[in-house]
Parts: sequence; C-alpha cells; structure tokens
Amino acid sequence: MSRNYKIRDQSKLHFISFATVYWIDVFTRPIYKEIVVDSLNYCIKHKGLEVYAWCIMSNHIHLIIGSETDNQSGIIRDLKKYTSKTILKAIADNPQESRKDWMLWMFERAGKQNTNNKTYQFWQQHNQPIELNSNFLLEQKVEYIHNNPIEAGFVRDPQDYPYSSALDYTGEKGKVNIILLH
Repeated sequence: MSRNYKIRDQSKLHFISFATVYWIDVFTRPIYKEIVVDSLNYCIKHKGLEVYAWCIMSNHIHLIIGSETDNQSGIIRDLKKYTSKTILKAIADNPQESRKDWMLWMFERAGKQNTNNKTYQFWQQHNQPIELNSNFLLEQKVEYIHNNPIEAGFVRDPQDYPYSSALDYTGEKGKVNIILLH
C-alpha cells in the first residue's frame, strides 16, 4: 500500500477501493469473483475483518470495512496478497480463459516494473482509504457501492447484482457475511 494512503485510525470504518493493474477486466468470470468472496469470508471468520458493504466490479472492488481486533491495513494487505496469487493461478489453469496469455503477460509486465514484486503484480498498490466519520459520508458510500453495478449497466436494481451487499440490505442473505448498518 502506498505511503500516501494509510488507514490512520484503526477504530473507524473505512471506504476502500482497489483495482487490478492497468484496470484489466479480470472479474468478468464468476470463478475469479468467487475467489474474492471466499477470501473476504475467510478474513471475516479468521482475521477479524468486519465488512459493512462490498461490491466486485469488472476490474476493481469497493469495501466498507472495520475491525475491532486487528489492523485493517494488515488484513487488506493479506487479502490482496492471497487473492492475487490465487486468481493468477486460476487464470493460468483455466482452459476456457481466452485472454490467459495476454492477462498473464500484462501482470508480469506490471510486476517487472515494481521492485516490490518477484514476478507478477495483480493489484494496484494503493487502497485509497477514506475514513467514514459521519453518517452522511457512510450512507453516501453505501449508496455509491450498491449503485456501481447499475451505473456500469450490469443490472437495473442493486439487489439483482450477486457480487455486492445490496441484497443483504433488502433483508435477504448475500454471498459475504456482512454486518448491516442501521
């Protein structure tokens, strides 16, 4: 994570976004989105991550997170490290992935340009955390997250997009074990 974008107060909720390098549209296939979903649920269960809202778009992810037990920056660092390795392997092993060679070449190219990496770089390094220190800001970011798939033309109603927490806010159960904001 860039030094310019730090989570300063670990006791506060934060809106974070992170994107693939070169904004590569990796998350057009459910298999790759499910890796992120599983990883979020793992971090919730085992690392103290609290997720209040989330959405996986074609090349980036939005989250509202918190943690009462652990360092949010560390949890997100671990999440990004694990998902990058797992998704890269899934791309390499996927016989249906028509863009495999190009994507792996682009991730390798990004990795070679960054001395922090050995081979590949999947995620951009920054998370751009925004501390959510007012109800107005919190509600604004939840609405932004849930309306992202509408703005992209994926769905007409937020709750129809399965890779976000919008369904949870209608009273049904979504894919990630979130904490509802009241």
